[in-house]
Amino acid sequence: MARRLRFPLGAGRGVEAVFTDRSDGDFSSCTTDAGAGPEALGQRRAAISPHPWTWLDQVHGCDVVRVTEPGSRAGARVDASVTTCEAAVLSVRVADCAPVLLFAESDSTVVVGAAHAGWRGLASGVLGAVVQEMSTLCAGRVRWLLGPCISPRAYEFSGSDLDLLAERFGDEVRSETSSGSPALDLRAAVRSAMEQAGCGPAEFEADECTAGSASHWSHRGGADRQRQVGAIWWEHDDG
Repeated sequence: MARRLRFPLGAGRGVEAVFTDRSDGDFSSCTTDAGAGPEALGQRRAAISPHPWTWLDQVHGCDVVRVTEPGSRAGARVDASVTTCEAAVLSVRVADCAPVLLFAESDSTVVVGAAHAGWRGLASGVLGAVVQEMSTLCAGRVRWLLGPCISPRAYEFSGSDLDLLAERFGDEVRSETSSGSPALDLRAAVRSAMEQAGCGPAEFEADECTAGSASHWSHRGGADRQRQVGAIWWEHDDG
């Protein structure tokens, strides 16, 4: 069942954030015509939020798109999105990569963001980019949430790619798998990237390992083609 989080803000506003699991259905398709009946993607989205969704054609990069009206820029070939629009659902699809949801507020503005953070996106600076874009829209402190992702015990990772990430984010990203092989601690890399972007600790951090959980799909753990979703939006309390 989806994990739902609500963060009350000032002036009767609030942020809603959701991380789904297998029981909420497959969000892998980028269209609303996948499946049929009650399992149709449009209905699965509506079960999470009835507001218009912006989904991304994720490419493991660092580009960020600004959503200027609910549902706009759907299908953009980027890995992060931001918006100040009320009732605009931003989403990222994952099956081991980290879904990072973000928000900030000022007296006059609320901004939310969503980022797909795999190792390539982290290396290219996707989290710093989305924080920077949010900061141009709102002077408030950027707060963030980290959804379920792969843990180091299931994420064998070594060589020059691991060296690159350790150089950028610190040796705390180096870890070991359950069998003792070199591994990447993806959560540690996300934490370091957010700290480098000037953010404090996460407001919420999931502890599930997608590769070791029967409740989540995993690309590495099960070669699954299905995807969970992380979604965020803001609205007034009577919305």
